This record gives sequence, C-alpha cells and structure tokens, in this order.
Amino acid sequence: MSVRDLADYPWDAVAPYAARARAHADGIVDLSIGSPVDPTPAVVAAALSAATDAHAYPQTVGTPALREAIAAWYARRRGVPGLTPAHILPTVGSKELVALLPLLLALGPGDVVVHPRAAYPSYEVGARLVGATPLAADDPDEWPAATRLVWLNSPGNPDGSVLGVDELRRAVARARELGAVVASDECYAELGWDGPWADAAVPSVLDPRVTDGDLTGLLSVYSLSKQSNLAGYRAAFLAGDASIVEPLLTARKHLGLMVPAPVQAAMVAALEDDEHVDAQRERYRARRDTLRPALEAAGFRIDHSEGGLYLWATAGEDAWDSIARLAELGILAGPGHFYGSHFPQHVRFSLTASDERIAAAAQRLLAS
Repeated sequence: MSVRDLADYPWDAVAPYAARARAHADGIVDLSIGSPVDPTPAVVAAALSAATDAHAYPQTVGTPALREAIAAWYARRRGVPGLTPAHILPTVGSKELVALLPLLLALGPGDVVVHPRAAYPSYEVGARLVGATPLAADDPDEWPAATRLVWLNSPGNPDGSVLGVDELRRAVARARELGAVVASDECYAELGWDGPWADAAVPSVLDPRVTDGDLTGLLSVYSLSKQSNLAGYRAAFLAGDASIVEPLLTARKHLGLMVPAPVQAAMVAALEDDEHVDAQRERYRARRDTLRPALEAAGFRIDHSEGGLYLWATAGEDAWDSIARLAELGILAGPGHFYGSHFPQHVRFSLTASDERIAAAAQRLLAS
C-alpha cells in the first residue's frame, strides 16, 4: 500500500453537520475533536520561552534532563520505578509514533498488527502503510500466530475503557507467547474517573504488577497534549524494553525525527510540575459531571468511559442520525463509524470545550 491508497481523512465527512451546528442562534458547541482549549500552564510556557535560543540541532535521544524527568515521572505518577535513559525516547507527538511504529519495527506483508475494536484510526493506518494486516480484537485468545505488534489503549480513545492489572498481564502473556511487541498507548492515563480509577492511578503496561520486573517486548507511549494542554507543542515519549528502544532511536536519527530543543525544555517543566496536571484533571471532571447527565436525560446511554477525555454514548440509532439531530441543537460530535466497523450506533463526545460551551450543550440537551 502507498500513501495514495489511504482513505480520505474521515473528519471531512463531518463538514456539513458542522455547518448546520454553526447556524445555531447561540453558536456551535464543538465536542468532536479532542483538541485542548485551556491555556498552556505558565510554568511550561516560561520554560519554552527561556529555551528559544536553539541554534544547534537537538538530540533525537533527548537531553539528559528530559530523559531523567521522564524516568522520574514514571516512578512518581505511574508506579514504574527503575527506568534509565536507555529505556526512554522522546517523540514528535504520539500520533507519528503510532503510525510509524510498524515501519520502524520492520513489519510487512504477512505480519498482523492487533488493535482495539474501538480504536483511533492511526493504528490501522500504520499497519496498512507497511502492507501488514490490521486486526481489531480485544480478546488475546483471538490474536493469531502471525501477530507481531499489539496495540493496547488504556484509557481508550474513543470508548474510555480502562485495562486493569489482570487484563494487562493477560495481554502481555499472550503477546510473549506469540513473540509480539506490546505497545500501550496510555496518553489519557492521568484521567481516571469511575470505579477503581476514581481513587487509583490507571496502570501502565510497565507497572511491576504487570511485568514482574521484566520489560521484554513492552513499550509505553505517552503524550503531554492532554494532561498539560501541549497539543500544539507535539510533546510525547515512549519508554520500555531497551533492546527495542535502541533500534527505534537509530531509525529515528536517520529520519530526522527530533523534538525541537525548546519543546524538550518545556517537557521537563511539565513533567516536574504535578500541580497543573491535578488542576486540569479537575476541569475535565467538572465538565464531565455537567455533560454526562444531560446526555442521559436526552436519551443517550453512556458505555465504558471509565477514564479518558471522552464520553462514548449511543441513542440506539445509526450514529449519523444522532450526529444530524445533535447538529440541529448546535452540537457537533464524532460518529462511531470513524473508530472501526463495530460501533455504528455510538457517538464520541469530547470534554475539550470551555466550561461555558459544555454548559450550553447541557442546556440544549436538557431542553430537547
């Protein structure tokens, strides 16, 4: 497959509904794409500004300060001690890594790339670009012998599902039986809401309770876009098996995939400051607490959504019908069709709108 064979970008299909929503007398409430609207924390912006004299090429491997900050963050916030710089690699946002990982792992025709049934499209795109076969399968017993890469996503996008320690252990055990790499997309890990995740951190695939101290074949992928409002900075990283990280680093050096030096400095500031992360989580919690009951009152059932930045909902009808009805209320959301073929009646609602816009959406839903 070549880039010429890629399907049209799915969000283009939403344009007519967006136009209808914008025509609402009180304006559009855009809950479709999870792009942060809150300010970048001052401590991060200050670090970026102080590092703008970036006349030399940055290091693909990242500065020592950044790698140390990432390791300390995993120990402090994720319960993953003992990481060293050899386990860590910064990336230019997480989406490029997701899409490029099959290529960087030298996968190709005959190889299977597993991803969740409800999944962000980049997992499938990355597999197809190298001629590998994408497979949507949540049950490890369904993963075939040809599986070489398994994508996990917890909390999930779009459905907000969370994998507990036992589920992660089962996935890791099966992948190791198959000789597959496990890459766990954990970009929403600071946003746990319901059940056990209301009081405890969402576990990482690198958690010692999952790995028993053995990181073989395991990668954790993380982004600062959501927890720190750094989507425009393209600030992310991976950590895990050093024997995988090393060749990924070599390939990324050849490709020139370097995080800009000012962004690396900003990442250090973000990773060392927990206060802004806690404050942002509470903003999202308040928005979720406003939007969820309004959706339920309007006839939507919320499925999963135990963590993450979205509410995954269904009104028992085709998602495009729901999108059309919502557009009449001036609300734009994401149809489940964009996240695989298994959820044609679901709609994804993002919490990345201002308090005022979330309140407006709730009022319109309650009045509908």
